[in-house]
Amino acid sequence: NPYAGLVSHLRASWLSGKTRPMEYRVAQLEALGRFLDDKKQEILEATELDMGKPSFEAFFSEILLCKNELNVTLNNLCNWMKDEHVDKNLVMQLDSAFIRKEPYGVVLIIAPWNYPIHLFLVPLIGAIAAGNCAIIKPSEISKNTERLIAETLSCYLDSDCFAVVTGGVPETTRLLENKFDYIFFTGTPPVGRIVMTAAAKHLTPVTLELGGKNPCYVSDTCDVTNVARRVAWGRFFNAGQTCIAPDYLLCTLEMQEKLMPALRAAITEFFGPNPRESPDFGRIVSDKQFRRLRALLGSGRVAIGGQTDEAERYIAPTVLADVLPSDPAMQEEVFGPILPIVVIANMDEAIDFINARPRPLALYAFSCDSKIVNQVLERTSSGGFCGNDTLMHVTLTSLPFGGVGNSGLGKYHGKFTFDTFSLHRGCLHRTMGLETLNTPRYPPYTQQKLGLL
Repeated sequence: NPYAGLVSHLRASWLSGKTRPMEYRVAQLEALGRFLDDKKQEILEATELDMGKPSFEAFFSEILLCKNELNVTLNNLCNWMKDEHVDKNLVMQLDSAFIRKEPYGVVLIIAPWNYPIHLFLVPLIGAIAAGNCAIIKPSEISKNTERLIAETLSCYLDSDCFAVVTGGVPETTRLLENKFDYIFFTGTPPVGRIVMTAAAKHLTPVTLELGGKNPCYVSDTCDVTNVARRVAWGRFFNAGQTCIAPDYLLCTLEMQEKLMPALRAAITEFFGPNPRESPDFGRIVSDKQFRRLRALLGSGRVAIGGQTDEAERYIAPTVLADVLPSDPAMQEEVFGPILPIVVIANMDEAIDFINARPRPLALYAFSCDSKIVNQVLERTSSGGFCGNDTLMHVTLTSLPFGGVGNSGLGKYHGKFTFDTFSLHRGCLHRTMGLETLNTPRYPPYTQQKLGLL
């Protein structure tokens, strides 16, 4: 196996105990901060080349949110690493019972192309904080960012403990043949199954951050203008290539008619009369993804947008009205700047529609009536939930981020990332004396001993 030597080298470094001291972890985390500062311009340029990502969006999602994670981790690492003392029973009052947070060992982080810095760096921050060695596999689809990571990250991190592996499916397949102590994967459910199958051969635990069709219910009682702006922002951010973007709207026919002019106004406000000329609207990452998305435009009727240009992989911010559940746009995650609207009769029908499908990574509900938002929250299930906005729940490091069922398993962000990459080792340290207290558990067993127990 071409990667066996690399994995062995990292394992030897981990076994040496090098990554365990807090000072070492802090030094590596601070080096990641320098990487973000020094390479800021190169990150913005690489993400623009890969998918026309506007510099504002790239700075916000790829740099600022990562720095937030770093700051939260550096400020709290000392407390997170401490042994957690737990309750004891009567017999063990004089003993020490605690949970020790230990590193797993050598972990593998497989990142996707849509947020190519953020989605490898945030897991890596937690992996380093927890004391692990790590191999990072960036996506080959965002090739400029992949090259940047491969060429520069080793200048900041300890190369005995952290490595970058590049390549496509064949390389990733060979990489997965090796035994890792933890695998963190972000991508699609079909590839998630492949990763989980490979991990199962070594009984390796996994976190799978997958996608899904995130529903967005809009009730009849809402501020239509605000809903349109917040939904349009969430759907068209990064040209719709966001795993937690609202994937489709559920609303009544009356609300669909009210939303159309409001959505059109929001799109014009954000991107001007011709979004193709806007510096604030991105492009589709590859020809394959462009063709897949263009095929979805036949669903329902194009109410807003619909223009495409294959040469520059441009798809206009598009809203599809009167989409049927059987239409192509409802058979797969859209993952692009296309927003289907499915008409339902009422909230109950919307909830039934959501519950009849695989559980999504995110779920959105808009209403001026908080009882309606709470009803949707209580009667559905999803990895995350956000009422009266889109995407914003993901910016809080205090909230766990992850999927459920088809949208993934495991969670991260802030302390949750540290916990994900830590083995929570249950420890009991007893006193050598007071043997009388132990006598009731030893043979020969008697009725009197049973009574004492």
